[in-house]
Amino acid sequence: MHSTFVRVQNVFGLFTSVAFAVAAAIAFSVILSPQSPEAKLELRNVQVVKGRPHYYSTKREEYANVRFDLDADLSTLFNWNTKQIFLYIIASYPSPSSESSSTIPDSEAIIWDAIIPSLSAPWHQNTYIHPTSKPPTSQKKRTALKSLSSAFPAGTQPGIVRLKDQKPKYQITDISGKIAEVGNATLTLKWNVQPWVGALVWSNRVKVGRWEGLKGGVSKTFGFPSVKGTEVKKEDVGTAVGGERNRGSPA
Repeated sequence: MHSTFVRVQNVFGLFTSVAFAVAAAIAFSVILSPQSPEAKLELRNVQVVKGRPHYYSTKREEYANVRFDLDADLSTLFNWNTKQIFLYIIASYPSPSSESSSTIPDSEAIIWDAIIPSLSAPWHQNTYIHPTSKPPTSQKKRTALKSLSSAFPAGTQPGIVRLKDQKPKYQITDISGKIAEVGNATLTLKWNVQPWVGALVWSNRVKVGRWEGLKGGVSKTFGFPSVKGTEVKKEDVGTAVGGERNRGSPA
């Protein structure tokens, strides 16, 4: 006769083996879900000013404020194993410090990001609010934001992102302290799919099985202008802060 302890061990071992097998099956099954993400990303405005880009900055330096328009359909990235998508936009540009060397890669800086949750994912303060949502009143703001039905109203689905004249969340600075009159810059949309179980999946631009690569999502090449004078208003180079509430005007 086996002791109670041995029986508990056997039952627990069987349970963990079955749970691992089910989790592995779910993780690998997502390759059967077709994906065809599309996005249109356009530069709206770019300004370069000299000052302290952050309240904790110890010196004055040049920094860029980039506004953009984004119209993306990432709904096919959501399946039975998608918990949330971390969406972000990077600005790529040749660093001024690399002018004397062609071997130095371009610099990259994130200017905006957001979390797009599935309908069953927990609420997060950085959750993207769908453009068709009605802004909640001040009294009901916390309750409304914590409800995903507010972020994704009836008739909509996660993954539809529309931003117009969107403020950046982060300014662009360079280690050299200078960024004005730098050319060959681009904006690129990227993401990271975070599943309930399994490995993280990063953005791709090539077809892999039933997964189509992202169509679009890259802006036209642009250059940073010269430094603006003292006539620049503070609100013109402001950033969006928290909860995606400053997402810009609905498209």
